[in-house]
Amino acid sequence: MHDRTQPPSPSVIDTAILERLPTQPASRIAELLPHRWQAGWRCYARRMSAKTTSKRPKTSCIYQLRIELQHIEPLIWRRIFVPDALRLAKLDRVVQAAMGWTNSHLHDWHIEQQRYGIPDEEWIGGGDMLDERKVTIGAVLGEHVQAFGYGYDFGDDWQHNITVEQRLEIQEGRNNWPMCLAGENACPPEDVGGPPGYMDFLEAMHNSRHGQHADYLRWWGGPFDPRAFSINAANMTIRKLR
Repeated sequence: MHDRTQPPSPSVIDTAILERLPTQPASRIAELLPHRWQAGWRCYARRMSAKTTSKRPKTSCIYQLRIELQHIEPLIWRRIFVPDALRLAKLDRVVQAAMGWTNSHLHDWHIEQQRYGIPDEEWIGGGDMLDERKVTIGAVLGEHVQAFGYGYDFGDDWQHNITVEQRLEIQEGRNNWPMCLAGENACPPEDVGGPPGYMDFLEAMHNSRHGQHADYLRWWGGPFDPRAFSINAANMTIRKLR
């Protein structure tokens, strides 16, 4: 008796049909098969679909987060939506895209006395780090976490305080994907030297008589506006994330 949980054997299917299968949606494949194979194919397709669905985290709520870069005045901040089923590793990319960082350095999270990131036994201090790729935002924030920390570039030491402003119900087509909602002021340049280096950079860039003005202008590639922030550019970058 034929196993109805297995797909039809290609050896018994007409070659012309096989050539058409890759171009057809799954719902049409059964109709293209000989009648004796259709029930088996539908059973197999349902089983495969169930397996795929079970591996996909289910979103149950949306977090509204406010990100504030520490030790800089005026305050550099962003507000974002993220689904709770998003992996913590993906939240890293969303935060960087919203802020304006370029994912050029290491990072870590500090959430309720736990440290998350990419574990590396060969790196000093990396052994106590939990793997951010294995946990979702909902799993680590739950219903009670109100604030947590995010560090970027261990040399420049950019520290961000992230506040959970709201936990919202899902509204399909309105808030069920990562997006930037608001923000103010430009992200500092990469490798500028942390908050102290950024203050030196701003002072030199805004004073043409400063001894390092020409050097910084050349290094950055032109004028720098610390008040500049484009929500359109932030969301375009977020939408390109994979």
